Amino acid sequence: MRSLGVARAFPASKVLQFTRCTGLFRLPTTAHRFVNKPPVPSQHKCHSTAATSVRHNIASSSRQGLRRIAAMSQKDTNGAAAAAADPRLTKLRELMAKADGGKGVAAYIVPTEDPHMSEYPPDHFRRREYLTSFTGSAGTALVTADKALLWTDGRYFLQAEAELGPGWTLMRGGTGTCPELNDWLSDNLPEGSRIGFDPFCHTVDSINKLKARLQENGLEAVPLLADGNLVDGAWGSDRPSLPLTPLRVHEARWAGKTIKDKLVEVRQALAVAHADCFLATTLDEVAWLYNLRGNDVPYNPVFVSYALVSMTDAVLYTNPAKVPPPVADHLKEGGVIVRPYDSLVPDVRSKASGKAIIAMDFSKVSYAVYQAAEEAAAAGPRGRKRTAADAVVASNGTQQQKHAVVDLSSPVVNAKALKNSAELEGMREAHLRDAVAICDFLEWLGDKIGSGGTLTEVEVDLELTGRRQQQQGFNEPSFPTIAGANSNGAIIHYRPQEGSCKTVDGNTLLLIDSGGQYDCGTTDITRTFHFGNPTAHQKRCYTRVLQGHIALSQAIFPEGTPGSAIDALARLPLWSDGLNYRHGTGHGVGAALNVHEGPQSISTRYWITTPLQVGMICSNEPGYYEDGGFGIRIENLLVIQEADTKFRFGGSTFMAFEDLTLVPIQTKMIDPALLTPAEEQWLDDYHRKVREAVSPRLAGKPAVLEWLKRHTAPVREQLAATGIAAATKAAVAVPVA
Repeated sequence: MRSLGVARAFPASKVLQFTRCTGLFRLPTTAHRFVNKPPVPSQHKCHSTAATSVRHNIASSSRQGLRRIAAMSQKDTNGAAAAAADPRLTKLRELMAKADGGKGVAAYIVPTEDPHMSEYPPDHFRRREYLTSFTGSAGTALVTADKALLWTDGRYFLQAEAELGPGWTLMRGGTGTCPELNDWLSDNLPEGSRIGFDPFCHTVDSINKLKARLQENGLEAVPLLADGNLVDGAWGSDRPSLPLTPLRVHEARWAGKTIKDKLVEVRQALAVAHADCFLATTLDEVAWLYNLRGNDVPYNPVFVSYALVSMTDAVLYTNPAKVPPPVADHLKEGGVIVRPYDSLVPDVRSKASGKAIIAMDFSKVSYAVYQAAEEAAAAGPRGRKRTAADAVVASNGTQQQKHAVVDLSSPVVNAKALKNSAELEGMREAHLRDAVAICDFLEWLGDKIGSGGTLTEVEVDLELTGRRQQQQGFNEPSFPTIAGANSNGAIIHYRPQEGSCKTVDGNTLLLIDSGGQYDCGTTDITRTFHFGNPTAHQKRCYTRVLQGHIALSQAIFPEGTPGSAIDALARLPLWSDGLNYRHGTGHGVGAALNVHEGPQSISTRYWITTPLQVGMICSNEPGYYEDGGFGIRIENLLVIQEADTKFRFGGSTFMAFEDLTLVPIQTKMIDPALLTPAEEQWLDDYHRKVREAVSPRLAGKPAVLEWLKRHTAPVREQLAATGIAAATKAAVAVPVA
């Protein structure tokens, strides 16, 4: 799917937080003019999602309110007047002046993150989106007395330019000329300036870095806990409430492990860390640990919650009104008690004051929770100050104060990434159901376009989602569908809107990136199609992308290999022509959970050293994009399995990939002169696998079954059927029109 941007650069030992965009507006493009050479490749792409049609009714009415605010802010073309008149900034600056008991702050940081560091926060926590009108999922706003700045990376430049109001300045992060936010603060504000932030929306790691940089120039980072989030004060009564949708039990047949099984694993990690309890703060961690699912966040089956596990008990912190009797029984059987969501911080304080050592992942836990534990520990039971009796003796013989919190890479994240046999069975089943829906859609689409019909990008989304809805166990899309025709395919964060989107016809190059959330698993697939006569340049680019996809799918690598070590395999064919793409090649995928998960990644981000392991699921999605021209991406999901190698050098286990995605790859755009016999064989083998797996599910759909057989025939048969002369290096031509 879209992908794999990193909101922050965590240390290698930490879990990567992936992000993607929920683009709002149709973005402008710039046509390329060239003489005797192909168009200039896109310089800002790193693919991510666009959102589904407004008819999907996934977004809440409060999200529509945010969009109205965003649209209003963009209508004013007078930059100075808009900056002064923007009621959001005006109110926020008033609150900044009064913050911290009247001391005030010179600047206020508004990140994307919520208290759970979510990729997709509930509307209740979309503060940066409300304040800036920028709907991308990666970015941080900074407001001073006279400036409003937004930092984001190259994946979002076009979107931010379209969505930010004239009172805002876009800071183009990662370009080499734009300072990081911490550096900008330190270099531009006078000594003694106080920088405010909501400690619930920043991790411990991020605040430690902020403090260290500010202190170099005599500035102070001020956690505004008592004030609450200042953006909430500006938002006022229009701020959406937290969702109240009930939780549901994730079936044991798809979970594979009981709650008790999973708690045993967490407690084993606690024993190794010499800690008394572990706090899980990200929403997918809690959902996986307690075998629950929810609907608090669009596209992600999670719910607002925390989990606190000790050696003797386990607690779920959420709104008790969302726990129906079947869920209550499920939790009771697993040894889990339910406490109100707002009880988490008081309970952490209580445990810390009682000398408990709480393990937290500093790359995920909020600074507010960490600070509450440390302050309570310093005060001691019932407010008693800790004494020498509370100290521990260090290895050098000196006494040191015993901390209430230890940094522990989340054992839940690591366990969740390694799918058990039941989870893998569920993912395979989800991909079979998804294949039926997509093949049904593609057969219909080919007939419609082939008979001279047209449809809009929004209608593409509606038709595809409608067929997924017919499948057993379908809950919702796994992310907002991208349906980008021609130049819109190059806008990675593109979101088709009724009344402004492009039309798909017999001359269209169409990129479709979509996925589904089923009761048994999560899917994510991209295919690129041409319905007319692609240019030689488009065919060459497409073939290079396909060759990169094949190369990664065929990779065999030793245990201990991180994704960064094999990312280049997918880029080499593109590099050979001087082409590239500015996004990672693969992200982790949850089992009936978030479509983006860590800690694994296949990308150029060398600091992500998490090794790829058996049972992990990753996407394989090289691409190529030209502004004003077209976008190409081919994506399958892969599961890592042990490879059957002739030798085992040094006793090492070697690993390989198995394709989970089961949908034909259109080959109409392949350049026959570029495809090798080995790559042709891979296509034949893949299409044979697709045909054998999916055909039984299409017994009641004879037209779709015939479509599948044609599009999974051996390469040379397809060439003969389409009248293309078979060359030594043959190409596949899958007619969808």
